[in-house]
Amino acid sequence: MHRKVAEDVTGSSPKATLEIGAGNLNQLPYEPHSQPYDIIEPFRELYESSPHRGRLRNIYEDISEIPSEHRYDRITSVAVLEHICNLPELVARAALLLADGGSFRAGIPSEGTILWRLGWQMTTGPAFRARHNLDYKVLMRYEHVNTAREIEEVLRYFFAETRTSVFGLVRSLSFYQFFACSKPALERCRNYLATSS
Repeated sequence: MHRKVAEDVTGSSPKATLEIGAGNLNQLPYEPHSQPYDIIEPFRELYESSPHRGRLRNIYEDISEIPSEHRYDRITSVAVLEHICNLPELVARAALLLADGGSFRAGIPSEGTILWRLGWQMTTGPAFRARHNLDYKVLMRYEHVNTAREIEEVLRYFFAETRTSVFGLVRSLSFYQFFACSKPALERCRNYLATSS
């Protein structure tokens, strides 16, 4: 997912980037040409001691903090959208922050598909139970609040162009999915935010 999200900047000129849910900044090594680089990350403890912190221009806890006049060539997220309870609001706000010709690039697990479920049931699930004596399925139910299909529907609603690729055979038999979205439906985004406030 990291490489796929970053493939639009490899060897190219710098692009202003906003990463949603940057965590411990593990995407930055894949983004040598992305600058300036802003992040949204509410958990300071994740990035405070990162050796990549010096590359950051601005750090926000929520997308609503970003001044409306800011524009980004690209907005990215890696394994984040499945966790977002207010996903349509987040995507609408992100779309409005894109510069002309900008791209929203997201990598997500194929949550809701049989291959994804079998994958964690045979790997992470048993390891989590052995270590914590807890059922990983319960954690997943509360952590992954959006399926891959739901995420795709939201992205297609707010963007006129959405390209996808999968790590697997097809969407229903994949581990991960990637989306590159462009041409935001600006009026639709504004209307959604106006009526959801």
